[in-house]
Amino acid sequence: MTAKHAQTVIASRIAPASNRCRLFRVLTAIFFLNATLACRSQKIQPSPSITFTKIPPAAEGGREKVDTIAGRVKNPRPGQQIVIYARSGPWWVQPWPDHPLIPIRADSTWSTETHLGFEYAALLVDADYHPLPTMDVAPTSGGAVSFVKVVKGTGTPTLAATRPLRFSGYDWEVRTIASDRGGLNNLYDPDNAWTDANSALHLQIKRKDGRWRCAEMVLNRSFGYGTYKLTVRSTSQLEPAAVFSMSTWDEAGDRNYREMDVEVSRWGDSSNKSNTQYVIQPFYIPGNVFTFVGPSGTLTHVLRWESGVANFKTFRGTPEAPGTDAVFEHEFTSGIPSPGQARVHLIFYVIASDKNPLQSDSEVVIDKFEYVP
Repeated sequence: MTAKHAQTVIASRIAPASNRCRLFRVLTAIFFLNATLACRSQKIQPSPSITFTKIPPAAEGGREKVDTIAGRVKNPRPGQQIVIYARSGPWWVQPWPDHPLIPIRADSTWSTETHLGFEYAALLVDADYHPLPTMDVAPTSGGAVSFVKVVKGTGTPTLAATRPLRFSGYDWEVRTIASDRGGLNNLYDPDNAWTDANSALHLQIKRKDGRWRCAEMVLNRSFGYGTYKLTVRSTSQLEPAAVFSMSTWDEAGDRNYREMDVEVSRWGDSSNKSNTQYVIQPFYIPGNVFTFVGPSGTLTHVLRWESGVANFKTFRGTPEAPGTDAVFEHEFTSGIPSPGQARVHLIFYVIASDKNPLQSDSEVVIDKFEYVP
Protein backbone atom coordinates (compact mmCIF):
# COMPACT_ATOMS: atom_id res chain seq x y z
CA MET A 1 0.00 0.00 0.00
CA THR A 2 1.36 3.35 -0.96
CA ALA A 3 1.66 6.15 1.58
CA LYS A 4 -0.94 8.17 -0.25
CA HIS A 5 -3.42 5.28 -0.16
CA ALA A 6 -2.78 4.76 3.56
CA GLN A 7 -3.53 8.42 4.26
CA THR A 8 -6.83 8.11 2.37
CA VAL A 9 -7.90 5.05 4.39
CA ILE A 10 -7.02 6.66 7.71
CA ALA A 11 -8.86 9.85 6.78
CA SER A 12 -11.96 7.90 5.81
CA ARG A 13 -11.97 6.18 9.20
CA ILE A 14 -11.31 9.36 11.25
CA ALA A 15 -13.90 11.57 9.54
CA PRO A 16 -17.00 9.84 10.92
CA ALA A 17 -15.58 9.99 14.45
CA SER A 18 -14.85 13.69 14.04
CA ASN A 19 -18.40 14.32 12.87
CA ARG A 20 -19.77 12.39 15.79
CA CYS A 21 -17.72 14.54 18.21
CA ARG A 22 -18.90 17.69 16.51
CA LEU A 23 -22.52 16.52 16.72
CA PHE A 24 -22.07 15.61 20.40
CA ARG A 25 -20.74 19.07 21.16
CA VAL A 26 -23.67 20.72 19.39
CA LEU A 27 -26.23 18.57 21.19
CA THR A 28 -24.54 19.24 24.54
CA ALA A 29 -24.63 22.99 23.92
CA ILE A 30 -28.32 22.83 22.99
CA PHE A 31 -29.07 20.84 26.14
CA PHE A 32 -27.35 23.30 28.45
CA LEU A 33 -28.96 26.25 26.66
CA ASN A 34 -32.42 24.77 27.10
CA ALA A 35 -31.69 23.95 30.75
CA THR A 36 -30.47 27.51 31.39
CA LEU A 37 -33.53 29.05 29.73
CA ALA A 38 -35.84 26.77 31.67
CA CYS A 39 -34.10 27.64 34.92
CA ARG A 40 -34.33 31.35 34.16
CA SER A 41 -38.00 31.07 33.25
CA GLN A 42 -38.62 29.47 36.64
CA LYS A 43 -36.65 32.13 38.59
CA ILE A 44 -37.87 35.25 36.86
CA GLN A 45 -40.89 36.63 38.70
CA PRO A 46 -42.46 40.07 38.47
CA SER A 47 -40.96 42.45 41.04
CA PRO A 48 -43.23 43.48 43.93
CA SER A 49 -44.18 47.08 44.58
CA ILE A 50 -46.28 49.13 47.02
CA THR A 51 -48.28 52.27 46.36
CA PHE A 52 -50.05 54.43 48.96
CA THR A 53 -53.68 55.43 48.39
CA LYS A 54 -54.04 57.29 51.72
CA ILE A 55 -51.19 58.94 53.63
CA PRO A 56 -51.77 60.45 57.10
CA PRO A 57 -50.57 63.96 57.99
CA ALA A 58 -47.00 64.68 59.07
CA ALA A 59 -47.08 65.22 62.83
CA GLU A 60 -45.32 64.25 66.03
CA GLY A 61 -46.84 61.01 67.27
CA GLY A 62 -48.68 60.19 70.44
CA ARG A 63 -51.12 57.48 71.44
CA GLU A 64 -54.04 59.85 71.37
CA LYS A 65 -53.55 60.62 67.65
CA VAL A 66 -54.43 58.02 65.01
CA ASP A 67 -55.38 58.05 61.34
CA THR A 68 -55.80 55.57 58.49
CA ILE A 69 -53.00 54.60 56.13
CA ALA A 70 -53.84 52.52 53.03
CA GLY A 71 -52.37 51.25 49.80
CA ARG A 72 -52.08 48.55 47.17
CA VAL A 73 -49.52 45.80 46.49
CA LYS A 74 -48.42 44.43 43.14
CA ASN A 75 -47.03 40.92 42.74
CA PRO A 76 -46.95 39.75 46.37
CA ARG A 77 -46.09 36.12 47.04
CA PRO A 78 -48.72 33.88 48.64
CA GLY A 79 -48.99 34.47 52.37
CA GLN A 80 -47.15 37.78 52.41
CA GLN A 81 -48.46 40.66 54.54
CA ILE A 82 -47.83 44.36 55.22
CA VAL A 83 -46.05 45.96 58.19
CA ILE A 84 -46.27 49.71 58.84
CA TYR A 85 -43.78 51.90 60.71
CA ALA A 86 -44.25 55.59 61.57
CA ARG A 87 -41.31 57.87 62.41
CA SER A 88 -41.72 60.15 65.41
CA GLY A 89 -38.31 60.16 66.99
CA PRO A 90 -37.57 56.46 66.31
CA TRP A 91 -39.57 54.37 63.86
CA TRP A 92 -42.52 52.74 65.71
CA VAL A 93 -44.32 49.65 64.41
CA GLN A 94 -48.05 50.29 63.86
CA PRO A 95 -50.67 50.22 65.13
CA TRP A 96 -49.33 48.23 68.12
CA PRO A 97 -46.35 45.90 68.65
CA ASP A 98 -48.68 42.96 69.37
CA HIS A 99 -50.68 43.49 66.15
CA PRO A 100 -48.08 44.37 63.50
CA LEU A 101 -49.10 42.15 60.53
CA ILE A 102 -51.69 43.61 58.13
CA PRO A 103 -53.36 41.22 55.66
CA ILE A 104 -53.45 41.89 51.93
CA ARG A 105 -57.00 41.65 50.61
CA ALA A 106 -58.04 39.64 47.54
CA ASP A 107 -58.07 42.84 45.46
CA SER A 108 -54.41 43.55 46.53
CA THR A 109 -55.36 46.46 48.84
CA TRP A 110 -54.49 46.92 52.51
CA SER A 111 -55.25 49.47 55.23
CA THR A 112 -54.76 49.98 58.96
CA GLU A 113 -54.90 52.56 61.70
CA THR A 114 -51.58 54.21 62.53
CA HIS A 115 -50.32 56.69 65.07
CA LEU A 116 -48.99 59.80 63.42
CA GLY A 117 -45.40 60.42 62.38
CA PHE A 118 -43.32 62.59 60.12
CA GLU A 119 -42.71 59.67 57.72
CA TYR A 120 -44.36 56.31 57.08
CA ALA A 121 -42.86 53.03 55.84
CA ALA A 122 -44.78 50.08 54.37
CA LEU A 123 -42.99 46.71 54.30
CA LEU A 124 -44.01 43.67 52.25
CA VAL A 125 -43.01 40.75 54.45
CA ASP A 126 -43.20 36.97 54.67
CA ALA A 127 -45.73 35.44 57.07
CA ASP A 128 -43.02 34.42 59.56
CA TYR A 129 -41.54 37.93 59.85
CA HIS A 130 -41.32 39.35 63.39
CA PRO A 131 -40.91 43.16 63.27
CA LEU A 132 -39.03 45.04 65.95
CA PRO A 133 -41.19 47.39 68.07
CA THR A 134 -38.88 50.32 67.26
CA MET A 135 -36.00 51.11 64.92
CA ASP A 136 -33.46 53.95 65.02
CA VAL A 137 -33.14 54.00 61.21
CA ALA A 138 -35.62 53.49 58.39
CA PRO A 139 -36.39 49.83 57.59
CA THR A 140 -34.81 48.29 54.48
CA SER A 141 -35.54 45.26 52.30
CA GLY A 142 -33.72 41.96 52.69
CA GLY A 143 -34.40 38.47 54.03
CA ALA A 144 -38.07 38.17 54.95
CA VAL A 145 -38.70 41.77 53.81
CA SER A 146 -39.34 41.75 50.04
CA PHE A 147 -40.01 45.44 49.48
CA VAL A 148 -40.06 48.72 51.43
CA LYS A 149 -41.75 51.97 50.46
CA VAL A 150 -41.19 55.15 52.54
CA VAL A 151 -43.23 58.34 52.18
CA LYS A 152 -43.40 61.64 54.02
CA GLY A 153 -46.58 62.54 55.85
CA THR A 154 -48.88 65.02 54.13
CA GLY A 155 -49.06 68.72 54.86
CA THR A 156 -46.81 70.94 56.95
CA PRO A 157 -45.30 68.93 59.85
CA THR A 158 -46.78 69.75 63.24
CA LEU A 159 -44.98 69.17 66.52
CA ALA A 160 -46.42 68.12 69.83
CA ALA A 161 -48.62 70.64 71.57
CA THR A 162 -46.51 72.73 73.93
CA ARG A 163 -46.74 75.54 76.42
CA PRO A 164 -44.08 78.28 76.62
CA LEU A 165 -41.85 78.66 79.66
CA ARG A 166 -39.03 81.11 80.36
CA PHE A 167 -36.09 79.68 82.30
CA SER A 168 -32.52 80.87 82.85
CA GLY A 169 -32.88 83.57 80.21
CA TYR A 170 -34.03 81.19 77.47
CA ASP A 171 -37.41 80.38 75.94
CA TRP A 172 -38.54 76.75 76.25
CA GLU A 173 -41.50 74.69 75.03
CA VAL A 174 -43.14 72.37 77.60
CA ARG A 175 -44.60 69.13 76.22
CA THR A 176 -48.32 68.51 76.81
CA ILE A 177 -49.06 65.17 75.07
CA ALA A 178 -48.15 61.53 75.73
CA SER A 179 -45.00 59.73 74.63
CA ASP A 180 -43.76 56.11 74.59
CA ARG A 181 -40.35 57.12 75.93
CA GLY A 182 -38.84 54.55 78.27
CA GLY A 183 -41.22 51.76 77.30
CA LEU A 184 -44.23 53.32 79.05
CA ASN A 185 -47.03 55.46 77.70
CA ASN A 186 -45.90 58.46 79.73
CA LEU A 187 -48.29 61.35 80.00
CA TYR A 188 -46.72 64.80 80.04
CA ASP A 189 -48.41 67.43 82.16
CA PRO A 190 -47.34 71.04 81.53
CA ASP A 191 -48.07 71.78 85.19
CA ASN A 192 -45.11 69.51 86.08
CA ALA A 193 -42.61 72.09 84.75
CA TRP A 194 -42.49 75.46 86.48
CA THR A 195 -40.13 78.06 87.94
CA ASP A 196 -40.20 79.30 91.52
CA ALA A 197 -39.69 82.77 93.01
CA ASN A 198 -35.89 82.29 92.84
CA SER A 199 -36.08 81.37 89.12
CA ALA A 200 -35.16 77.72 89.74
CA LEU A 201 -36.80 75.18 87.42
CA HIS A 202 -38.84 72.35 88.94
CA LEU A 203 -39.53 69.18 86.90
CA GLN A 204 -41.88 66.69 88.51
CA ILE A 205 -43.29 63.19 88.09
CA LYS A 206 -46.70 63.06 89.76
CA ARG A 207 -49.46 60.49 89.93
CA LYS A 208 -52.85 61.76 88.79
CA ASP A 209 -55.97 59.74 88.06
CA GLY A 210 -53.98 56.54 88.49
CA ARG A 211 -51.31 57.47 85.89
CA TRP A 212 -47.81 58.86 86.15
CA ARG A 213 -47.47 62.27 84.55
CA CYS A 214 -43.99 63.46 83.59
CA ALA A 215 -42.22 66.61 82.42
CA GLU A 216 -40.36 67.45 79.23
CA MET A 217 -39.23 70.77 77.81
CA VAL A 218 -37.21 71.71 74.75
CA LEU A 219 -35.22 74.82 73.95
CA ASN A 220 -36.97 76.80 71.23
CA ARG A 221 -33.80 77.20 69.14
CA SER A 222 -30.76 75.26 67.99
CA PHE A 223 -27.29 76.43 69.08
CA GLY A 224 -24.95 73.84 67.53
CA TYR A 225 -21.31 73.62 68.57
CA GLY A 226 -20.43 75.17 71.92
CA THR A 227 -20.60 74.52 75.67
CA TYR A 228 -23.81 73.50 77.45
CA LYS A 229 -23.98 73.74 81.26
CA LEU A 230 -26.69 72.51 83.58
CA THR A 231 -26.61 73.00 87.36
CA VAL A 232 -28.87 70.50 89.16
CA ARG A 233 -29.57 70.00 92.86
CA SER A 234 -28.94 66.53 94.24
CA THR A 235 -30.34 63.68 92.14
CA SER A 236 -28.60 60.84 94.01
CA GLN A 237 -31.81 59.81 95.81
CA LEU A 238 -34.02 59.40 92.75
CA GLU A 239 -35.98 56.16 92.62
CA PRO A 240 -34.52 53.55 90.24
CA ALA A 241 -37.38 53.87 87.72
CA ALA A 242 -37.07 57.66 87.41
CA VAL A 243 -34.90 59.16 84.65
CA PHE A 244 -33.63 62.72 84.32
CA SER A 245 -31.70 63.74 81.22
CA MET A 246 -30.26 66.67 79.34
CA SER A 247 -30.12 65.70 75.66
CA THR A 248 -29.42 67.15 72.27
CA TRP A 249 -32.06 65.98 69.79
CA ASP A 250 -32.80 66.67 66.12
CA GLU A 251 -36.34 65.68 65.20
CA ALA A 252 -35.33 65.24 61.54
CA GLY A 253 -33.79 61.91 62.49
CA ASP A 254 -30.40 62.33 60.81
CA ARG A 255 -27.26 60.92 62.46
CA ASN A 256 -29.19 59.09 65.22
CA TYR A 257 -31.17 62.28 65.87
CA ARG A 258 -27.86 63.96 66.74
CA GLU A 259 -28.54 62.73 70.26
CA MET A 260 -25.99 63.15 73.06
CA ASP A 261 -27.04 62.74 76.68
CA VAL A 262 -26.27 63.29 80.31
CA GLU A 263 -28.64 60.79 81.96
CA VAL A 264 -29.30 60.27 85.67
CA SER A 265 -30.98 56.94 86.48
CA ARG A 266 -30.50 53.42 87.81
CA TRP A 267 -32.65 52.22 84.89
CA GLY A 268 -35.23 50.44 86.98
CA ASP A 269 -32.81 48.35 89.03
CA SER A 270 -31.77 49.39 92.54
CA SER A 271 -28.75 47.06 92.38
CA ASN A 272 -27.11 49.22 89.72
CA LYS A 273 -24.21 51.01 91.35
CA SER A 274 -23.85 53.65 88.65
CA ASN A 275 -26.54 56.29 88.54
CA THR A 276 -25.21 58.69 85.89
CA GLN A 277 -23.91 58.31 82.33
CA TYR A 278 -22.65 60.25 79.35
CA VAL A 279 -23.91 58.88 76.02
CA ILE A 280 -23.31 59.32 72.30
CA GLN A 281 -26.09 57.59 70.40
CA PRO A 282 -26.51 54.86 69.42
CA PHE A 283 -25.77 53.62 72.94
CA TYR A 284 -25.23 49.99 71.86
CA ILE A 285 -21.99 50.74 70.01
CA PRO A 286 -19.04 49.84 72.26
CA GLY A 287 -17.44 52.94 73.74
CA ASN A 288 -20.51 55.16 73.34
CA VAL A 289 -21.47 55.09 77.04
CA PHE A 290 -19.48 56.22 80.08
CA THR A 291 -21.10 55.43 83.44
CA PHE A 292 -20.25 56.56 86.98
CA VAL A 293 -21.68 57.11 90.45
CA GLY A 294 -22.75 60.73 90.68
CA PRO A 295 -22.17 62.14 94.16
CA SER A 296 -24.88 63.72 96.26
CA GLY A 297 -25.32 67.46 96.40
CA THR A 298 -25.56 70.07 93.67
CA LEU A 299 -23.73 69.15 90.44
CA THR A 300 -22.97 70.98 87.23
CA HIS A 301 -22.92 68.84 84.09
CA VAL A 302 -21.04 70.30 81.13
CA LEU A 303 -20.98 69.25 77.47
CA ARG A 304 -18.41 70.84 75.18
CA TRP A 305 -19.45 70.01 71.60
CA GLU A 306 -16.94 70.58 68.81
CA SER A 307 -16.36 69.12 65.37
CA GLY A 308 -15.46 65.47 65.97
CA VAL A 309 -15.29 65.85 69.77
CA ALA A 310 -17.81 65.72 72.63
CA ASN A 311 -16.25 66.37 76.03
CA PHE A 312 -18.40 65.75 79.11
CA LYS A 313 -17.53 66.91 82.62
CA THR A 314 -19.31 66.92 85.98
CA PHE A 315 -18.37 69.38 88.73
CA ARG A 316 -19.49 69.70 92.33
CA GLY A 317 -21.50 72.79 93.14
CA THR A 318 -22.44 75.70 90.94
CA PRO A 319 -20.79 76.41 87.57
CA GLU A 320 -17.09 75.64 87.79
CA ALA A 321 -14.65 78.32 88.87
CA PRO A 322 -11.20 78.62 87.28
CA GLY A 323 -8.95 75.85 88.57
CA THR A 324 -11.78 73.68 89.84
CA ASP A 325 -11.32 70.02 88.92
CA ALA A 326 -14.11 67.90 87.49
CA VAL A 327 -15.19 64.93 89.62
CA PHE A 328 -15.88 63.00 86.40
CA GLU A 329 -14.86 63.60 82.80
CA HIS A 330 -14.96 61.70 79.51
CA GLU A 331 -14.20 62.65 75.92
CA PHE A 332 -15.79 60.96 72.91
CA THR A 333 -14.10 61.27 69.51
CA SER A 334 -16.04 58.72 67.44
CA GLY A 335 -19.51 59.10 65.96
CA ILE A 336 -19.86 62.74 67.01
CA PRO A 337 -22.78 64.33 65.14
CA SER A 338 -22.68 67.64 63.31
CA PRO A 339 -25.13 70.26 64.65
CA GLY A 340 -28.02 70.16 62.16
CA GLN A 341 -31.14 71.36 63.98
CA ALA A 342 -30.44 69.68 67.32
CA ARG A 343 -32.05 71.37 70.31
CA VAL A 344 -31.62 70.78 74.05
CA HIS A 345 -34.29 68.71 75.81
CA LEU A 346 -34.72 68.49 79.59
CA ILE A 347 -36.76 65.39 80.46
CA PHE A 348 -37.94 63.78 83.68
CA TYR A 349 -39.83 60.55 83.03
CA VAL A 350 -40.61 56.98 84.16
CA ILE A 351 -39.32 53.72 82.67
CA ALA A 352 -40.94 50.30 82.90
CA SER A 353 -39.48 48.22 85.73
CA ASP A 354 -40.61 44.90 87.18
CA LYS A 355 -37.90 45.00 89.86
CA ASN A 356 -38.37 48.51 91.15
CA PRO A 357 -41.47 50.26 89.76
CA LEU A 358 -41.88 53.88 90.70
CA GLN A 359 -43.52 54.26 94.12
CA SER A 360 -43.96 57.98 94.78
CA ASP A 361 -43.93 61.44 93.26
CA SER A 362 -40.46 62.75 92.36
CA GLU A 363 -38.86 66.09 91.62
CA VAL A 364 -35.69 67.48 90.10
CA VAL A 365 -34.68 71.11 90.71
CA ILE A 366 -32.44 72.85 88.18
CA ASP A 367 -30.80 76.09 89.20
CA LYS A 368 -29.30 77.16 85.88
CA PHE A 369 -28.85 76.36 82.21
CA GLU A 370 -26.20 78.17 80.19
CA TYR A 371 -24.86 78.03 76.64
CA VAL A 372 -21.45 79.45 75.69
CA PRO A 373 -20.44 79.53 71.99
